[in-house]
Amino acid sequence: MSEPPTTDQDVSRPLTRPVPAADGLRRVASAVLGDIRAIDGALYAAVAATPTPTLDRALRRLSHTADHSKISFTIAGALALAGSRPRRAALAGVGAIAVASASANLLGKRLVRRNRPDREAARVTVDRHVPMPTSASFPSGHTASAVAFATAVGTVLPAASVPLGALAGAVGYSRIHTGVHYPGDVAAGAVLGIASAATALAVASARFPASFRRG
Repeated sequence: MSEPPTTDQDVSRPLTRPVPAADGLRRVASAVLGDIRAIDGALYAAVAATPTPTLDRALRRLSHTADHSKISFTIAGALALAGSRPRRAALAGVGAIAVASASANLLGKRLVRRNRPDREAARVTVDRHVPMPTSASFPSGHTASAVAFATAVGTVLPAASVPLGALAGAVGYSRIHTGVHYPGDVAAGAVLGIASAATALAVASARFPASFRRG
């Protein structure tokens, strides 16, 4: 039995419907984001499942003390009394906190609206608990402000960069350890903090060029 002849119309008809490039990119992006969230959740669960009774109380206190940037403001106050250059560093640090806090709380959290981790499901020990914030989880405002302050002050006063950087890192980790943030929230907060410090330093240099050029 002979096959029916193939027409030009049959040859030109596509076998499958083409997927628009934009749809393909969206699918890839969605898949990648899903993988990143899975890694983020796994890291959070790993921290929650690791017993660290010696660190629990110290990190809980650090996380609580860092509320409203109290640690950074205290350091800024001490720097302001230590001379001209430390005073400029304190001014830059406080400005960086203002930019970071506004960016994290007024933009980042409102745009992303990520839910806070389920601390009970992850079985985060009560010894680590600090009050669970009611705001969105992404990005970490504590981390953004601490990193912004450390970066800005360290730029003006290099001798302070290492201790303040270590303190900012400890504050960021404490937010994961106490169960109120995913690691991805903290990483995003750190990036935002660096950007906020750069913005604050640029504004300060433009507004007070003489002050920020003197040694």
